[in-house]
Amino acid sequence: MIPGLAFTAPWLLLGLAALPVLWLLLRAVPPAPIKRRFPGVALLLGLSDDDTVTDRTPWWLLLLRMLAVAAMIVALAGPVLNPQEKRAAPDMPLLVVLDGTWAGAAGWEARKQVLDRVLAEAGRNSRPVAIMRLTTPERPEFQAAGAVQSRLVGLEPQPWQPTQEMTDAAMSLLPDGRYETYWMSDGLAREGRSRLLAALEQHGPVRTYESGKPTLALMPPQFKDGAVQLRARRSVGGRARDIVVAAHGVDPAGVPRVLARQTLGFDAGAREVSGAMTLPAELRARVERFQIDGERSAGAVALGDDTLRRREIALIAGQDNREGLELLSPLYYLRQALAPSANLLDGALMDVLPANPDVIILADVAKLSQAEQEGLLEWVEKGGLLLRFAGPRLAASEVSRKEEDALMPVRLRAGGRSVGGAMSWGSPKSLAAFPKGSPFTGLKPPEDVKVSAQVLAQPDPTLADRVIAQLDDGTPLVTRKHIGAGQVVLMHVTATAEWSTLPLSGLFVRMLERLSAASLTSRPDAEALEGQTWQPQRVLDGLGRVQDAATLPGVAGEDVLSAPLGPDLRPGVYSSADRYIARHVVEADADLTPVTWPARIPVEGMEKPPETPLTGHLLSVAIALMMADVLASLIVSGRLTAARTAAGVFLLCLMWGGAMPAPVRAQAEGGDDAFAIAATSEVVLAHVLTGNERVDDTAHAGMRGLSETLFFRTSVEPADPMGVNLETDELAFFPFLYWPITPDQPTPSEEAYAKLNRYLRSGGMILFDTRDADIAGFGASSPNGRKLQELAAPLDIPPLEPVPDDHVLTRAFYLLQDFPGRHPGGDIWVEAAPPDAEKVEGMPFRDLNDGVTPVVIGGNDWAAAWAMDERGNALFPVGRGRGGERQREISYRFGVNLIMHVLTGNYKSDQVHVPALLERLGQ
Repeated sequence: MIPGLAFTAPWLLLGLAALPVLWLLLRAVPPAPIKRRFPGVALLLGLSDDDTVTDRTPWWLLLLRMLAVAAMIVALAGPVLNPQEKRAAPDMPLLVVLDGTWAGAAGWEARKQVLDRVLAEAGRNSRPVAIMRLTTPERPEFQAAGAVQSRLVGLEPQPWQPTQEMTDAAMSLLPDGRYETYWMSDGLAREGRSRLLAALEQHGPVRTYESGKPTLALMPPQFKDGAVQLRARRSVGGRARDIVVAAHGVDPAGVPRVLARQTLGFDAGAREVSGAMTLPAELRARVERFQIDGERSAGAVALGDDTLRRREIALIAGQDNREGLELLSPLYYLRQALAPSANLLDGALMDVLPANPDVIILADVAKLSQAEQEGLLEWVEKGGLLLRFAGPRLAASEVSRKEEDALMPVRLRAGGRSVGGAMSWGSPKSLAAFPKGSPFTGLKPPEDVKVSAQVLAQPDPTLADRVIAQLDDGTPLVTRKHIGAGQVVLMHVTATAEWSTLPLSGLFVRMLERLSAASLTSRPDAEALEGQTWQPQRVLDGLGRVQDAATLPGVAGEDVLSAPLGPDLRPGVYSSADRYIARHVVEADADLTPVTWPARIPVEGMEKPPETPLTGHLLSVAIALMMADVLASLIVSGRLTAARTAAGVFLLCLMWGGAMPAPVRAQAEGGDDAFAIAATSEVVLAHVLTGNERVDDTAHAGMRGLSETLFFRTSVEPADPMGVNLETDELAFFPFLYWPITPDQPTPSEEAYAKLNRYLRSGGMILFDTRDADIAGFGASSPNGRKLQELAAPLDIPPLEPVPDDHVLTRAFYLLQDFPGRHPGGDIWVEAAPPDAEKVEGMPFRDLNDGVTPVVIGGNDWAAAWAMDERGNALFPVGRGRGGERQREISYRFGVNLIMHVLTGNYKSDQVHVPALLERLGQ
């Protein structure tokens, strides 16, 4: 059989074996004419006959008939393209096991569709169903498939993988008895999977579902060699592929946007790719996260923390009494080099230590008091970088002579300390190439940088390991040692141009940037964080969306780096004091190994091509071939003229087009056209479908009531309202969308958010209604409010403010001071007015712009107050007695003002220009 093709009645294909016999029969009928000699035929010579009949059927006409018969036989055999396996459902309950991790987030919608199909089939077979998620294991309870199916809307992946403890908990919670298991795997191997599989097989057969696409992840970024080093990894090496990594952050105006992009290319068969993104220090400090474009997964997001932010550097000089000679100041060149890329702190050492800077630079500071020594040492051990510069004061001191000072990387030699002394050379020395492993690796020393004096390091067994820059004769120029989580670096020359020309070069700037960036590129040890509490600032969900973490509890310092991710430790950015640490979904040493299932376990894909019956197509082909046979027979017999032949061919093509089944896409396009016509023939008020039938019905009735009110009170004559599916429907047809908020409504996809942002930017308005003004104010104090914040986070919403007294909504048609719905008194938020909008003399309101606020946010449940049935009767009570009816009337008036504002903009604000226009007309 042909792969991907099956037949419902394959035994009918035996009829194809009769085609050779049919060929012989067609060749024998009609029989060949018998030739006889007849003398009278000579009288007919030279005459022509308009009607001629061939003595034998042409071979091509026989072939045409054979193809028609063959097409008929194959069609009756019931061919099906991409047949789906029809399995007899076992007479036992069904347990669905979901890995539910970020690794399956990229195809999460496909997984939900498969799960929905599985549950629908189980419902038809009356099989009870239970679901177990390994990321949040709970005891599964078997119930009707329909009840489980109704909860799929809020099902989302988690941004962590099941730990060994979670897997063990899942095994202990498995129900007793016999049941079949469908395991929807994320495709990654992990510890404990084989033990769980064995436990499930003890209760019945196991079938797995798994996407064939490789899992893609972004490793934690690192700042190295002057650039942000990016690495991406995939679970399966396949064909060559390019991915784009975007750096997301805020611009100077505070608007979130993509700050930079970098393309990384996987080679064929490669599982890892790396690249460097070069960003200025100011731009790098604004980066909040890196994300692979087009990937909806927490694993495709890498968060930024202290390793990328702008550094705070304290500058301290040993003595600065040059009486205004700025170029001779020990800190002058340091300030010029660091000011563009760091925040500089001034003050005494004991004053800046409590500020906990990232770097402290001591320029020719030799002696430190006991308190300063202890404070600096404690600060370095916690992760600080102490950068010391030599100079006359350090060279003349006894610091680190006999034994190595705790805050010096090496011991120093005594002796000459300036030109003409023991350390003088006949000619100044140049810098050697920076060694591998140095923070300066990749920088090229300029030839014009010369060193004429320095302090020398005492030879020591550890000296070679501490040298990170040297002169061309091998003399150490920069040395370093690690102390706890921090490090001490010594420049063996001054920070001024007295001993070398290094401060006059661009190399000096780049060396300082590398050192300051290295201050926090390595994370502190877990032991150093013990006893601290780190508060989550923002966390990731399984789909890679950044969420506010203000309501989450703090995490112990010893756990923030070492504990496995889970419900109590989510991937995100954690802070303590003024330090920030990111916990990534995929750490640098993570290995995305694909799972290998035993041969006994059937594995199905998530995406299957649709099953397509071919009977209709083949019957159409057979009919067309028969029609062609009729035309060909008439032509061969000479019974058709040229005109009749053309008409016959046209008729054949017409019948062919009518016989072929219309493609599904054409139907969809017809449906799209009907939708577009219905939405644009008149003004149509629309509401967003939430998946909650009761809420959607109320919203539809509310739009009907508002449309009726507009029809009778204004010149606007809306058509029937429409429900809008954000994923499939075009939004540009509607000037106004009412969006009721429910806690469990699904979050739109990236494509839907792109449509929503285009809609808002092109002049559309969305009324967000949390419907909870009776129990909560504006914000996240209710489930609906928190859901609104989640839904609105990716939207391009401008700054908001409560409706001011002079806003156009207060006078677009009716004069209003309040905007009640079914609930009165809730705050209404609209786009904030420009800060320079001022009242014009003689006018009661400000000169506002001509735009329409793209969003109105509140919780007064306006749809319930507007709702009418087909006869115009109110569906929900509002308030009590006459006061309630007055409240409903004001609600209708607010709806009228809202739609008039959408359709006409801030036209009433143009009245502020009337005095000027009258004055000009008078002139």
